[in-house]
Amino acid sequence: MKFSAIAEVFDKLESTASRLEMTSILAEFFKTLEPEDIKPIIYLTQGKIAPDFAGVELGMADRLVAKAIAFTVGETESSISEMMIKLGDPGTVAEKLIADKKQMTLFSETLTLGRVISSLTAIAQTEGRDSQGRKMKYLSNMLHDSDPVEARYLCRIVTGRMRTGVAAMTVLDALALSFADKDARPEIERAYNVTSDLGLVGATLAGHGMAGISKIRVKLGNPIRVMLAERLPSLAHILEKMGGECAMEYKYDGIRVQAHIGPDGVKLYSRRLEDLTSNFPDIAESLKSRLNGKDAIIEGECVAIDKEGKMMPFQTVTHRRRKHGMDDAVNDYPVNIFMFDILYLNGKDLTTLPYTERRKLLSDSFSISGKIGLTTMMLVSGPEEAETFFEDALRARCEGIMAKSIGRESVYRAGSRGFLWIKYKKDYSTNLMDSFDLVVVGAFYGMGKRAGKYGALLMAAFNHDTGMYSTVCKLGTGFDDAFLDELPEMLDPYKSEKRPLSVDSKMVPDVWFEPTLVLEVTGAEISVSPIHTAASGIEGEDSGIAIRFPRFTGRVRNDRGPDQATTVEEIEEMYRLQPGKSEFGDAKDL
Repeated sequence: MKFSAIAEVFDKLESTASRLEMTSILAEFFKTLEPEDIKPIIYLTQGKIAPDFAGVELGMADRLVAKAIAFTVGETESSISEMMIKLGDPGTVAEKLIADKKQMTLFSETLTLGRVISSLTAIAQTEGRDSQGRKMKYLSNMLHDSDPVEARYLCRIVTGRMRTGVAAMTVLDALALSFADKDARPEIERAYNVTSDLGLVGATLAGHGMAGISKIRVKLGNPIRVMLAERLPSLAHILEKMGGECAMEYKYDGIRVQAHIGPDGVKLYSRRLEDLTSNFPDIAESLKSRLNGKDAIIEGECVAIDKEGKMMPFQTVTHRRRKHGMDDAVNDYPVNIFMFDILYLNGKDLTTLPYTERRKLLSDSFSISGKIGLTTMMLVSGPEEAETFFEDALRARCEGIMAKSIGRESVYRAGSRGFLWIKYKKDYSTNLMDSFDLVVVGAFYGMGKRAGKYGALLMAAFNHDTGMYSTVCKLGTGFDDAFLDELPEMLDPYKSEKRPLSVDSKMVPDVWFEPTLVLEVTGAEISVSPIHTAASGIEGEDSGIAIRFPRFTGRVRNDRGPDQATTVEEIEEMYRLQPGKSEFGDAKDL
């Protein structure tokens, strides 16, 4: 298959902001494909050549891409870099320059999907001496044989910034439209949630239909998309929602991991599906040695522990998130894992069992000692018990508690958020009871002491229904000088010359960014807003909701992808639950 046909579809996707139109474009395209081509093409729509958990990284920085473009078109590297700074996108630079060098096509070969995948795989696998030079040449060879539109997307794929606005949910919608029907969509999403592999789901559906999808099960080695919790403003609300009784667990301030333990070893995955095994080798070894069975998938929280056995804050355990010096980190920052769920045991999928059955199997399946423990849990049936348990959790240096349903319906809903799990944390105020994980979508240049830097950020929440990122506040407080100095390094790789297709915003910042970086934010309350787009229409045609007096907590959520940020639906629910819903105040506060 010609790569140009794929690039043309990407170009159509980039030309529309309508999710329905994107779905239609993809669906019609999928219908034309051979089943064996669907898997790699789905990965390419995400700017990848494999699922996230496979750990396949193309690893090309903008500087290296600039060098490849310069080598291909015969320009200086400095001139290419200047263009990239000006346009904010290596793909646009490559497209423009290759369009100006049309004579190159006289000596070029047609780019095929197979060749592109082979070359991208070689880029990902190239290591050792002169690896950067060899990566550059692989890309340059493809650029030499590409047309302008192909060049745009080749450069975006290798940098992992596609800018088409196509989210995983859009791909699932398109697959349902192509090979099944709307009613099959939940079953198709279930297959994705238990495998975390869009390509596998697409190939299975194209080759075997819904009969193949129905056979997809939890599998050792394929991380399951994690179940998430809702929030409520008080313990009384939680008990009422849970029918008067529930299980409560300590909510630990650590890194959530999913461990796949089998005969061939242990893999630890983050909630973003990153392989963290090398960061917690001691935990992996302990889990393997203390499992009373042949294989299992468990979830737990890795928490830093001091010399006295007391839990340390989140910032301490993040010292384990490094690529080098792990032997020293293991010794300097001891970690325990507190397990809270088991999803698979001895070849059996446990996600359809109620919580209480899973909890008992978890307890019975491990020899609990040393670095391996269970979350502290208690069955609660009254507000006094709940309050006592919550206070005990805070004294133990936990963030708060997780309340979990104990009814027959309390299955593990992979990839979903719902009221089977409800979190309640200590960092709440009278009106606003929790922090938010929000996505940076824009920046405003600073003034005064912040002149020459980004002085404020435009923050958004994720709308699960539309796949868009809707703005909820302008964030300008809580930053120290060191963080402001680091912002360009964190954000500039995701600069966009125009509003990203996945961003819904009335405000226009000085700089747009593709939704990538997630920051933890607190605020005073949630109010109606005419300038923010979250929950648009909630109190009238031109109204959304916003977080008032937002403040950065200092916590960068590298453990969360943008689609795992706080959702618009969550913020809307919190707005409705506030004791007194205030009307929008002064726009400058937001």
